[in-house]
Amino acid sequence: MLAYLIRRLWQMIPTLIGVVLLVFVLFHFFGGDPAEILGGLNATAEQIAAIRQQLKLDEPWYVQLWIFIKQIATFDWGRSWATNEAVSNLFATRLPATLTVMIPILLLDTMLAIPIALGVAYVRGSLTDRSLMVVTTVALSISFLVYIIVGQYLFGFQFGWFPVQGWSDSTWTNLTTYVPLPVMLAVLVGVSPQTRLYRSFFLDELGHDYVRTARAKGLTERTVLFKHVLRNAMIPILTNVGLALPSIFVGSFLIEVFFSIPGLGREVLLAVNRSDYPVIQATTVYLAVLTMFINLATDILYKVVDPRVVLK
Repeated sequence: MLAYLIRRLWQMIPTLIGVVLLVFVLFHFFGGDPAEILGGLNATAEQIAAIRQQLKLDEPWYVQLWIFIKQIATFDWGRSWATNEAVSNLFATRLPATLTVMIPILLLDTMLAIPIALGVAYVRGSLTDRSLMVVTTVALSISFLVYIIVGQYLFGFQFGWFPVQGWSDSTWTNLTTYVPLPVMLAVLVGVSPQTRLYRSFFLDELGHDYVRTARAKGLTERTVLFKHVLRNAMIPILTNVGLALPSIFVGSFLIEVFFSIPGLGREVLLAVNRSDYPVIQATTVYLAVLTMFINLATDILYKVVDPRVVLK
């Protein structure tokens, strides 16, 4: 296991280098001039030149690349061009709010989709199965924005069950007061595709010979489903969860905007609108690193779920 971890970490280096070079090239050669953006329309040539010197944009490209690499290695991205707040402090203060929303969505999506999918796969072709597939298809056909608008109107304004906007310094208050509505709406959207996908995984396993053999040996249906079918289907399920994590992280950005949650996503969207390059670059690189480590963790979990898996 240790040798596998070392090898995988070593293999991440070329990927990370490629991401860093791609981000640098896109922002350095294809993005707008940061000095002109910061200076505004009324800035003089002298003011723009001073800004370029302050940001070290007058240095050769290889010097700027080295500065960019040092920022990544030291986690020091300087300050936001729009708010003058340290980018490291921005991540440290906004990320907890994003995780407070993102983690419940991931857990509920997985914990609800797996038993529902296992149940409808067992009664395949029944009225329950067909009805649930129709419901999930309809749910997939509706935009998430519709869920947000209708959910805020019904549960926030009409029934008054949840506040539509707000946040506090208490994690418990956030989880019990401000998070339930956006998480509930996100789960309503996310559980539908997960259920359909996991159902296909379970149906594939139920058609294998080992299931018929287990039933022929007299094992109970509960044992067949939970000890054999579920265990073997966990490999593709873990793969899907690993792939869904970055998208859930990005998807939480939209939730933060509509529910006024002071998370990282709202700051990133504001940074895009303001052309705040340090914040955008840091988010892009860190999201790439997060994706690589999620893939590594998923591969390790394969071995935990099924000891027969050999990590090479």
